[in-house]
Amino acid sequence: MPSYQAYQYRMPAGFAGDLQRAEVATIETQLIDPAAPPTAFGVPVKMVNGKIQPINNAADTAALVYGVNLRAYPIQGNGTDPLGTSTPPTSGPTDILKRGYFNAALGGTAPATKNGTVYVRVAAAAAGKPLGGFEAAVDGTNTVAMPANWYFTGPADAYGIVEIAVNI
Repeated sequence: MPSYQAYQYRMPAGFAGDLQRAEVATIETQLIDPAAPPTAFGVPVKMVNGKIQPINNAADTAALVYGVNLRAYPIQGNGTDPLGTSTPPTSGPTDILKRGYFNAALGGTAPATKNGTVYVRVAAAAAGKPLGGFEAAVDGTNTVAMPANWYFTGPADAYGIVEIAVNI
């Protein structure tokens, strides 16, 4: 039986950590720090002693952001992860986006706007506002603004996934 599902307004954007517009991307393979691995794809990461760690500390600044932890494809991950979710490896190599476009989960309650400033939460985690998550509004010293060459390409989809440009 054929499927009659239609998207009336907008297709889903994808999953957090998905690479978009691969033709303009610059991606590096880096090693994960097994003592402090990133816990999600599509989050900013920092380089500490030659290894990748998540942005998760009030002392972290935009200048410390090394890149974004990408969802590798094809990936040999946890075979028990449900569709649309995935747990990053806790050690070994990972792909880091240095320049390009990717999908991220939008935290906070403010909507993302085209060419809007990208903020990263570094303190005061709360429901829907994880440490290291991307947001569309400043929250005092709890978020840091990324440089102007990081920006939202438009609003989030119905699932809260938004596309962000990095170093474009």
